Amino acid sequence: MDYSSAQRCRVAIVEDHMLQRVRTEELLRGEGSFEIVFSGETAPEFVKWVREAPDEQRPHLLLLDLMVERRPSVDVDLVERLLAAGLRILVFSALASPMLVRKIVRAGVTGVIGKRDSETDILAAVHAAARGESWVSTELAAIIAGDSGRPQLSTQEEQCLVLYASGLTLDQVGDALHISRETAKQYLDRVKKKYSSLGVDVRTKLDFARMAWADGYIDPLAPLNQNGEPLS
Repeated sequence: MDYSSAQRCRVAIVEDHMLQRVRTEELLRGEGSFEIVFSGETAPEFVKWVREAPDEQRPHLLLLDLMVERRPSVDVDLVERLLAAGLRILVFSALASPMLVRKIVRAGVTGVIGKRDSETDILAAVHAAARGESWVSTELAAIIAGDSGRPQLSTQEEQCLVLYASGLTLDQVGDALHISRETAKQYLDRVKKKYSSLGVDVRTKLDFARMAWADGYIDPLAPLNQNGEPLS
């Protein structure tokens, strides 16, 4: 799909937070350069819609939030299929999972913007992506590239860390990932050992949360409960 031949760029938005989604719609509509053809909560909803949409309704650009209910809403294979179909994709992420974002970037998405970026930067990123130009801020690039000073976690270890540090119990982590409570505990024990090898003492749930905040696995601005833990 060629945006250069279109009067306005057709944009689809996948974002599960309603206020974020509505504000993004307002920003793009206010520009006059974009037409919102789809706005929904999950990637499966978008895929179902786009299969049935007429050619004149199909988007040039997809603004995609990767995480829904603290779990990936989209996988690399789906992103690769959408890119192969000619869709440009701008990832809109809180970077709750740097590993997931790195995988999606390697798949060839057009750009990545952070949910705490300024509205000016967000609009600039959308314009760049619509033209087929890559976009990533210096701060995001550093996070996506990874930090050699932190341990390398497996996908399962990272998923358990994100969920547990976000306030879920071990039983809830297991249910969310379709594994047993004991398996979830084993993954978290591995995370603890990897950090301990670097001199980082992780003993309590709050320690997990603080460490996850510090290393960019969860949003450091998320509200806390009375125990000082992120709200689930």
